[in-house]
Amino acid sequence: MGNAALEGDDAAAARFTTRARKTNYTQIFSSTVEVSGSELAVRQIGVADELDYQKQQRTRELLRDLENCVINGVAPAANQQGSATVRRTMGGIFSFVATNRFLPGLGGFPDDDALSERQLNAALRGIWESSSGRVDLVVVSGQEKRSINQFVGSNRRFTAEGETYKDLVSVYESDFGVCRIVMSRWMPAGKVLLLDSSRIEVLPLSGRSFQYKPLGASGDKENGQVIGEYTLELRNETAHGVIEQLAAS
Repeated sequence: MGNAALEGDDAAAARFTTRARKTNYTQIFSSTVEVSGSELAVRQIGVADELDYQKQQRTRELLRDLENCVINGVAPAANQQGSATVRRTMGGIFSFVATNRFLPGLGGFPDDDALSERQLNAALRGIWESSSGRVDLVVVSGQEKRSINQFVGSNRRFTAEGETYKDLVSVYESDFGVCRIVMSRWMPAGKVLLLDSSRIEVLPLSGRSFQYKPLGASGDKENGQVIGEYTLELRNETAHGVIEQLAAS
């Protein structure tokens, strides 16, 4: 039972965990900001500084682009490091998860038409049994979010005043742990990402987090560029999973 050793026995042979180094590439995200001298001089409605406002808007756009690439990014088949004619792009979560891919009706996985609680728990169980990971983050599209709403809606709890005590649509307590349910507009319909958040990070290249860089003046305007360079770090891909080829709900 357990790690029981024999009294007076010699030391057991050393055991090692084989590690495999995986790689990903950083991707540059940039957007140009341009504000004319007149716009800078006049007082805008609801905006204290037009240049700062444009910086904020472009940064929000780049954050949305980054989210899309983290989920769906695909590195070039050739020249992944980039070149004068090939843009360097990061690989996204879908491109790395290979072991735990669940399809309805295959390998004993429930063949329900739309995402069901049986399917979600079967996938969580498969990941829990095949790795030391624990899924605590479920990323879905609007279609799968509606399916989750349907099978957890009857489990909502309420206070004496009638207000929701715990929103089980945003936090789902499965048979294999508590999972946050996050909806992303970049998730393809018919797919669900099951992630161990302790083994995934989105990181900037050193000194290359999103920032504003002024560009040389070329007339009566202020030019600049919001730029950043990021990549996805996914550790132990067996700790994550994907449910795919789900029918429309």
